[in-house]
Parts: sequence; structure tokens; C-alpha cells
Amino acid sequence: MRASLRILLLTTAAALGIANLSVSFAANRAFESGEEMHSLLGSYLAANFARSENDSANATTYYRSALALDPDSEVLLEQAFQAEAAEANWERAVPLAKRLVVVDPSHRLAHLVLGLSRFKAGDYARAEKEFNAASDGLIGELTSGLARAWTALAAGDSNRALRLVLTPKNADGAQFYLAYHEALIADVAGKRREASSAFQRSLSQNGRMLRTGLAYSRHAAHESKFKLASTILDGLTDRSEEDEHPLIRQLRGEIRAGSNVRLMVESPAEGMAEAFYGLGELLTNEGGVGMGIIYLQMALYVQPDNEYALMALARAYETAQRYDDAVAIYNRIPEGVAQHSEIAIRKAFDLNSLDKVDEAKAILDRLIAENPDDVKPLDALGTIMRSRKRYAEAVDYYTRAIALVPNPAKRHWALYYSRGTCFERLKNWPPAEADLQQALDLYPDQPMVLNYLGYSWVDQNRNLKEGMALIEKAVALKPDDGYIVDSLGWAHYKLGNFQEAVRFLERAVELKPQDPVLNDHLGDALWRVGREREARFQWDQALTLEPEAEDAEKIKKKLAEGLPLRVQARASQEEVHDVRLKKRKETNLLNPPQVE
Repeated sequence: MRASLRILLLTTAAALGIANLSVSFAANRAFESGEEMHSLLGSYLAANFARSENDSANATTYYRSALALDPDSEVLLEQAFQAEAAEANWERAVPLAKRLVVVDPSHRLAHLVLGLSRFKAGDYARAEKEFNAASDGLIGELTSGLARAWTALAAGDSNRALRLVLTPKNADGAQFYLAYHEALIADVAGKRREASSAFQRSLSQNGRMLRTGLAYSRHAAHESKFKLASTILDGLTDRSEEDEHPLIRQLRGEIRAGSNVRLMVESPAEGMAEAFYGLGELLTNEGGVGMGIIYLQMALYVQPDNEYALMALARAYETAQRYDDAVAIYNRIPEGVAQHSEIAIRKAFDLNSLDKVDEAKAILDRLIAENPDDVKPLDALGTIMRSRKRYAEAVDYYTRAIALVPNPAKRHWALYYSRGTCFERLKNWPPAEADLQQALDLYPDQPMVLNYLGYSWVDQNRNLKEGMALIEKAVALKPDDGYIVDSLGWAHYKLGNFQEAVRFLERAVELKPQDPVLNDHLGDALWRVGREREARFQWDQALTLEPEAEDAEKIKKKLAEGLPLRVQARASQEEVHDVRLKKRKETNLLNPPQVE
């Protein structure tokens, strides 16, 4: 069901205009000089390049310049509008939307922005007309139906609002989301029985939605049905293998205190923001970052202090590697929110990505002082130190974190895995092996652990049969992971099974064609089976992919001289470890934890 909604959203993103456009508009008007045309094309191409790099701030500047030179271009008008909306420059985006619907009356995104502008101004009749004009297509029908429903409620007609929220007929995969908003609308309208029924229907269709469960629990607690509220939260916790979510902990505290628990949404404006936030977060989570950012900005246009939309927008910026912007958004969220710790950790990871390690460390040190029994900031500091190859410091932080876990569970595997890799990098194999085996005991089917431990054994010519079995199991679990497939191929290479090595290494390069290490490995294996011309091609390809300076020199030597006749039983231990560290999917652990 959730997959259906994802497909519905992503297949429509292109229709809303997030796509590459040609420069043929330049031929459609006469220019006073070649210099003017050159400037127009230069601005347009620079804007498109900036957008392709997820740099919408610079894209807006270039689109403004291009549009000033060719104000009648529909192509430029559309792109400039989208860029301004993505940056929440509403004083520019709204006038551009007005111009855009004149030349393209069916432009859904422009009508949505104009509808929100009218909604904010209290002009609900015109807002609904704009939203209705945005109802073309599956995503248009879904968004339009929700927006019109919240507009009707703002206008004081709750019965019509409840009818409108059910109007989308073609969005089968989104029925749980429509039922969720039906419940929210009923709650705001004071129709508690209808709200309860809709919440139950939404959860029965998609029980994994944390936000739906929280809203239903708040609905129950608001009605002083505290036992039901706690039961709903218990169900959310039972479905998760992770520590209890901070929003669940916060709500449990409110229930225990017997306070007047507020509803998830308490006004039509909050409901409108909720609709755009939910769709925007789903888009960004499923790869539609550009359109997702615009939806999240529209949510914040209606409700600028919506902490959930702010967090989702910051995560979208992280996906786009706009770490400065992500930090700026996190800084807009008050420190007292339930997810303060998770936000601080994510901000620290972003600062680390900006090479501001001291600032990142300062944030986490403060968090550790505030919450000395919390594992997560210690884990985060260990991960940052590990990413900086400060392995001894990383070991210390991981050890402190592990000391806070008297009864390790499956979810704690990463602590032992991370500390084990640091011990291995420090050439202290006995504790490294013990940690990796502990991680595997906690999570026997974890591909990263299987791969690392198995490869380490093969690399050291120890437990060869068991090591190969672990790597093969990792490949079976993640057959499309190029790095893990490369491990199996390289293990075969080290054991002299060159034909098998070629088979797996060719597959690894198919999966990760832009990785220099994998291309280099394939070149070595091809050379050993006598396919020397193909080997040189792979080495040459590896050089074009910007390998590490030390690796580049070795590749150049192989291109000039080939490999030595006698196969080395083992490469230099440090060389093999360096290669493995660059390849082995540790990047998964360097990503900050998700804040829901």
C-alpha cells in the first residue's frame, strides 16, 4: 500500500516540471545582440547546472537573470517559479505563479501555491478554486482533495470537509493517508466518534505509521481514555526493534501526568501543513528530493514553526548534501522539543561533513553532559572519530557506550561492529575479532558484519572455509551490494581462484561502475586469467575515477609494467586494510540516525 503511494508520487513528479528542459526557447525571440543571447544562455545553463547539483539558492539567482532577459519565456518562467518555491521565496514565487497559470492554466504546482496564498489570507472560496484547478492526475487529485477538505473546514463546513477528504477515488495506495486526515478533520471539528473510527481504519490499512499511531493515542488521551492511549503506544513500541521513540516517551509522560493532552492537529492551518508535510516527507524519503523540498516548503509557508516539517526539510537538505542549509534549519527548532537529542546528533554529523569537527564534538559533549546515560551521543562521537581515522578516540567512545548496555540486544550490534573495526585498524586483532563475533551473535544475518569478519579471516589466511562461508552468506543477503560482491571476488583472488574472482568482480563493477577500487580489483583479476588488454582497460578506467593518490601511483605502475609473474600470497596488510576500509559500506554507519 505504501509502495503504491510512493509510485503514485514519484511518477507524477516529472509532470509537475522537475525535469531537464531544452534551450530551444532561445530561438523564439529576437535579441538585440549576440552578447545578450550569450548571457541568457549562460544564465540558463548555469541555473540548470546549479539545480542538478541541488544548489537551488544559486539556481534562483541565475533563473532571475535569465528571466530578466527573456520575460516572456514559459520555460524560464516555470523554472524560475520552481526555484523560488524551493527556496521559500514566496514574495517572488507567488507573482510568478500568477503569471504561470495564465500561460499554462493546468500547472498544478502553481495552482497549489496560489491556493495556499489565498488560504493564508482567509479567502477560502478562491483558495478552493485554485486547489480544484490542481486536481488533474493522481497526485493532483490526492493533494487537491486534502487541501480542499482543510479549506472547507477553515470556512466552517465540517460536513463538507469530511466529504471532500474522501473524494480522491484513484489513489488506492493512499487510502490510509486519506483516512488519517479524515480522522484529523473530525477531531478538529469535535466529531470524536467519527475521528476514532477513521483512526482505526487508517491503522488497519497501514499499522507501521508512527504518526498515525501518535495522533490516535493523543485523540484517546484527549478524551481521558488513558488506558486506550497507552495500549496504542504499546502497539507502536512492539512493532519496533529500536529504543522507544522520543515522541512516544513524551506522550507517555503527558499521559502519566494526567495533563490535558493536546490533539496532533488543532486547527485547519495545522491540518493543511500536515497534509503537505506528509506528502513532502514521503517524496524525499523515496528519492523525489526536489519535489519533496517544495512540498515541505509549502507546509512551512502555512505553518512556519512546524517542527516536523522543519526536521523533514533538514533531512532533505542532508540527502542533497546541503549540510549548511540543514544546520540552519535545525537551528530553527527550539531546543526543548522531544527530539532535541536526535536533532543535536544529526546537526553534529552535518558539521562533521562540513569538516567542522570541533563544533560537532562540542555539541555532542554537551549532549553527553546533559544525558550521561544516553548511548546515542557516545555512539555518534565514536562514529565521527572513526570517520576521521582517530581510531583510539573512537574506541574510547564506543567502550563508554557499550558500558551503558548491560544486556545487549540485536539493535546494539553496530556498537560492537564499529569498535571492532577500530581495533582492527589499530592492528589489535584479538579484541577486534571478539567484537565482530559479538556483533554477529547479536545479529547473525547482518551483511556488513558477515562481510568484514569473513574477509578479515581470509585476509589473514585463517579460518578460510568459515570466512568464505560468511562472505558468501553476505552476498546471498545483499546480492546487489557491489562492495560486498567485490569482497567475495577479491577473496577468491587472494586464494588464487582467479576465474571465480573475475566472475564476481565483473558483477561488482556492474553494480558500482564509478568505484575506482572495484575497477582496479577487476583489472588485477583479468590480468591473472590472461585477459591483459581488458585488464589495462579496467586500470585505465580506475584512474579516471579519481582514486586515492597512493592507489593512483600503483595503478600507473601496473599500466606500465603489468603484474609480476609470481602471485603474491598476501598483499601488504596495511594496503589491504586501507582498500577494505574505503570499500566496505561503513558509510551506512556514518549516516546520522533518522529522526521521525
